[in-house]
Amino acid sequence: MTALAPLSAALPSTPAQRLDTARDFEAVFLGQVTKLMLESVELDPQFSGGEGEAMFRGVMAEELGTMIAARGGLGIAAAVAAQIERIEGGGQ
Repeated sequence: MTALAPLSAALPSTPAQRLDTARDFEAVFLGQVTKLMLESVELDPQFSGGEGEAMFRGVMAEELGTMIAARGGLGIAAAVAAQIERIEGGGQ
């Protein structure tokens, strides 16, 4: 039994489930990247949404990440799905 055995037991087993999990991972990753990008932009007080915008900026970043991933993302999902399959030992 390898150190990855407990982890592989919890992973999805069909190719479609692996790809869905990988796409979800990519969406979260892209949401975090988008959040960091939005935080790096200096806001002009005249044109920003004030406290309301600041409060929902994280939600917007998360949604942008989901939308980017849904449109094909950066190709991270395919690599993650391949790694999940490798950890599972080839799946079904």
